[in-house]
Amino acid sequence: MKFADKMPEAMLRDPSERGEVRRFTYESQTYDKLSEPLAKGAWVYLPHGYTPDKKYNIVYLLHGGGVNEDWWFKTFPETATILDNLFADGLCEPCIIVTPTYYRNQPPQGMGTDLTEHFRYELRRDLIPAVEKEFSTYACGDVSEENLVRTRAHRAFAGLSLGSMTTYRAALYNNFDLFAWYGPFSGCCGPEGDRDREVQRICETLAEGEKKGLDLKCMFCCTGDRDIAYAEHREIMDRAKVACPQLREGENYYFVTIPGGVHDMKAWQLDLYNALQVFFKTE
Repeated sequence: MKFADKMPEAMLRDPSERGEVRRFTYESQTYDKLSEPLAKGAWVYLPHGYTPDKKYNIVYLLHGGGVNEDWWFKTFPETATILDNLFADGLCEPCIIVTPTYYRNQPPQGMGTDLTEHFRYELRRDLIPAVEKEFSTYACGDVSEENLVRTRAHRAFAGLSLGSMTTYRAALYNNFDLFAWYGPFSGCCGPEGDRDREVQRICETLAEGEKKGLDLKCMFCCTGDRDIAYAEHREIMDRAKVACPQLREGENYYFVTIPGGVHDMKAWQLDLYNALQVFFKTE
């Protein structure tokens, strides 16, 4: 499959059919040092024509370091325009996109590298149940753990930069039973990370998942060749591809390199555009 190395102009045109970007609030019980639940916010993109009578695939999409849940849809509102046109042109099936934050404070304090791992708890215990009880996904409002595992083939997780690290640590390594589709955009462990350990964790996760009957539908990695995260991301995934028989390039694994791409939103929006044309396709 050939992927775009530049956003098509048609994706930036004024859409004839617009989806809705809706504010969503929920409570997190994850942070046990707090006397009361932590109020959290996210944005939810609902495609044009959204109806509770239909079931939708869902993507949880994270920002990078030092910003918050506003990044994808409020800081860069053209993201919704791209989605509107992508769905209107029939390039992929319309889906729900949720943009939360792993930060606990508003505004966020520091980079929060530790949260790339710890967000796994909030994701599983608080965010997914709250969202999928409210909106029409394949969970059909049943947010029991058993049903969320049963419907994992209709759930994806993606993120950019520190959110890419979170895609590995919170979603892949620690919640593989809840997600079957992954989109790490720009990085795996960061410049100070242990690349050997990341390769090991990828292989262990996929091998253990296979033993439990949990398959990887797709790992869709994207990074520009001038991105600061390119070298480490490329090395880790090249090594993992060799070491993990569960990664089959061109089938359930892609590493898309954007020529001239850097660590910026144009590249990440293009990553999302490409990834959505792979997610949730099983043929």
